[in-house]
Amino acid sequence: MKAEFYDVKLRQSVVAEITEKVTYGEGKQVRYAFRAKTADGRNLTKFVKKEDWENASV
Repeated sequence: MKAEFYDVKLRQSVVAEITEKVTYGEGKQVRYAFRAKTADGRNLTKFVKKEDWENASV
């Protein structure tokens, strides 16, 4: 599955293949995110809504 990420180094949005779904935090403060890699190997992270995170097939 592909998603749009913001590449800080290039300062623009890029489309990349999602490599994993991750959560950050504990208890009430849980944040949901997608992780991906650029063509040159840099990591990308995009925080998403819980519904989008649950519906994504990775």
